[in-house]
Amino acid sequence: MADFKTFSQKPADVARRWILIDAKDATLGRISTEIAKYLIGKYKPTYTPHVDGGDYVVVVNAKELVVTGEKETDKIYYRHSGFPGGLKEAQLKDLREKSPASIIEAAVKGMLPKNKLAPGRLARLRVFAGAEHDHTAQTPEKVEVK
Repeated sequence: MADFKTFSQKPADVARRWILIDAKDATLGRISTEIAKYLIGKYKPTYTPHVDGGDYVVVVNAKELVVTGEKETDKIYYRHSGFPGGLKEAQLKDLREKSPASIIEAAVKGMLPKNKLAPGRLARLRVFAGAEHDHTAQTPEKVEVK
């Protein structure tokens, strides 16, 4: 009988790639799940839950993201200053004008596991409102989102 061992990736053995995702005409939920999958590294055969083995993800055209239904006016983002009466709210359409990158960042943050690896994974997410990005030197691989 063969003696099989369970593979466990070590942090030193992690190989990170750069992924480029175009958010133009993609829905918010579908693109967020793809981004989370690459940040976690769950598509890799070397996936280990307690090791952060994900990739860097660059998202372009965040301003041209699509939402379905009435989410443009009905979806509300909340934040609190920490002081009494400090609750602020903003609709999706207002946030799209002010900071379109924060829409994708908030959606991906909600899809990541809530553990000590989450801040490092979010730090590897780079979102740009337009088609230009600062990471051409890293030669990211373009990935199609269905």
